[in-house]
Amino acid sequence: MPAASVQPARRTRSPVRATQTEHGSWPKETTVTINHPPAQRAPGGREPLLPALMTATAVSGLIDAISYLGLGHVFTANMTGNVVIIGFAAAGVPGFSVLGSLVSLAAFLVGAVAAGRLETVMRHRTSSRWLRLTLVLEMVLLATATAVAFAASHAVYALIALTALAMGLRNGTVRKLAVPDVTTTVLTLTLTGLASDSTPAGGTNPRAGRRLVSVLAMLTGAFGGALLVQYTGLGWPLLAGTFGTAAAALAVPRSASPS
Repeated sequence: MPAASVQPARRTRSPVRATQTEHGSWPKETTVTINHPPAQRAPGGREPLLPALMTATAVSGLIDAISYLGLGHVFTANMTGNVVIIGFAAAGVPGFSVLGSLVSLAAFLVGAVAAGRLETVMRHRTSSRWLRLTLVLEMVLLATATAVAFAASHAVYALIALTALAMGLRNGTVRKLAVPDVTTTVLTLTLTGLASDSTPAGGTNPRAGRRLVSVLAMLTGAFGGALLVQYTGLGWPLLAGTFGTAAAALAVPRSASPS
């Protein structure tokens, strides 16, 4: 059964005219504001975007495997790890690149800025259309990175920039969509929630299944990405990421709540 389409809250201004008073005069026209509450996002509390977001989470694991193992120990999806690596590189620890990490950070931020600008364009569209457009743009960026990897695998900084730009665009969009416990690129808060809301901690395990699937999705993507990088180089895992993002875009339902 398709998810219910949610309409944004609307405010209408309805003129109300009073009858003539006992003194024969007429009161001024009165305007009454009526709030129309939005419809429910989905029956039973279901989140229609979850399949697409979980697929995107697996792609994030794959992309970080590519960037860390194949692009000089740089993260292009997980910026927490990337900032830490910048600290390692600045301290002179061998095997880490300050420049590569800075390129990744800068491209990621540009992607996040683009996500913010995209919000202004998609403000009155459904979250499904917004997420689908973001994933299509991500797919284009990853397809470009794939072409670069097959043509010139030594173009490390170009590959870092393209993949980080794609991850920043998607991460910025997912943040604004604000689906609980799904960020698609980091798991720190997800793991914290699993532990702190668990039965041993006195909690009720809210959204435990969603959290576990997020962890498994990223783990699976990282595992597959690591195997591909080790045995095939950079082009094929990037191609896999492109197809994975396409699958995520196809998994977005036709309609969900308004953005």
